[in-house]
Amino acid sequence: MLEAVEQTEREMASYVDADPVYLSTMDLIHSVKTVAQIQTWAALLLARLVHEAQGRGIPRRLGATGATEWLRDTTLMSNPAAARTVRLGKALDTHATLRRAALLGRTTDEQTATIAAVIDTLTTVEITPTVDDPSTRIAPEVLAKAADKLIDLAAELEPHTLQAAGERIVAHVAPEVQDRADEAALKRLDASAHALRRLHLSPRDGGRVRISGWLDTEAAAHVSAALDPLSKPLPSDDGPDPRTAGQRRADALVEVCQHAATAPSDSLAERPTVVVTVAYDTLKRQLGIGSFDLGGHLHPETVRRLACDAHIIPAVLDGAGQPLDVGRSKRLVTGALRHAVILGDGGCAFPGCSRPARWTQAHHIVHWQDGGPTSLANSVLLCGYHHRLIHRRTWHVRIAADGLPEFVPPAYIDPQRQPRRNIYHRRP
Repeated sequence: MLEAVEQTEREMASYVDADPVYLSTMDLIHSVKTVAQIQTWAALLLARLVHEAQGRGIPRRLGATGATEWLRDTTLMSNPAAARTVRLGKALDTHATLRRAALLGRTTDEQTATIAAVIDTLTTVEITPTVDDPSTRIAPEVLAKAADKLIDLAAELEPHTLQAAGERIVAHVAPEVQDRADEAALKRLDASAHALRRLHLSPRDGGRVRISGWLDTEAAAHVSAALDPLSKPLPSDDGPDPRTAGQRRADALVEVCQHAATAPSDSLAERPTVVVTVAYDTLKRQLGIGSFDLGGHLHPETVRRLACDAHIIPAVLDGAGQPLDVGRSKRLVTGALRHAVILGDGGCAFPGCSRPARWTQAHHIVHWQDGGPTSLANSVLLCGYHHRLIHRRTWHVRIAADGLPEFVPPAYIDPQRQPRRNIYHRRP
């Protein structure tokens, strides 16, 4: 083995000095993929070697406090990178399914470590026993199913998005544990964000004043809900609105403040609307953890308080994240439709995109000029980049039988043109 590794090192060193300028485009693309796979093999092999050294006690015999310190000092890699390698070695030794998937090239070293962390979490959690199942541990077959699901997702998702999918699996399989962790984390974040709130008006030269500061999620949602309707372009007979988006938002802020200063307290003007979203299974457990359409989660106490406001639109989701019920705000037919699309898609629906709903546009699947209706069944959320991509007709979007959007890639990406979905905004 040592001789083969040293031979590989010599060969790779000679390749590094080769000039890739002579490669054709297809050869260059193939080389990038191949070298990336070699990098994965090397990372997996290094992790297994380090784990073996750790098992023999070599790091401590050489005076290191542990395998991470020894690997860092031996290779001069960063401490976080060394720690990840040590954890990967343990994962490959502990999880035979992950080891096989990695050795078959189905997962990279980073993806393998990500999946292992999820499975370790599920292995150690205690769940609430029931009459039908008195066990306090998650069944092995459930763990195996979770691992298989994440390995399948690794074919399309980079590690960060794969981790998000894993967190959704944890929330689905062990909701009690996830609920407790979420509530504690949200309580800490809520208190911290509120304590850090501030707003500064700083005069500058040239007759300008700089506005800067921080708001917690709840406060920002109310501010955004007030500004958004007043920030829309106002075209005139002379042409389109010449103001930039930033200028329109600045004007809207001034208009809101002027109205607040001049309107009587019993004004009948329609108030801005805020949408609060609560998952149905969460609602059943009476936790009340919700989220604004602006983004960000709410502590249960905040949800209960906001529910008293008649101008809050409540929205309830089913287990797949599809809207079961959307509250109505009078005369806001278009607004209610967009709220429903947001609740269904969560954000940009293009596979792998993490853009939130507020950065998206509603796309007509059957184009308007082709007779496509403006309806929930014919709408999908896309960020600006992917909206332009879809209109170039290289990708095809459609609504599947289960009501969820799926995207068919062009043949040069996938010769089989298998449909893909965005799971970033959706629970598994």
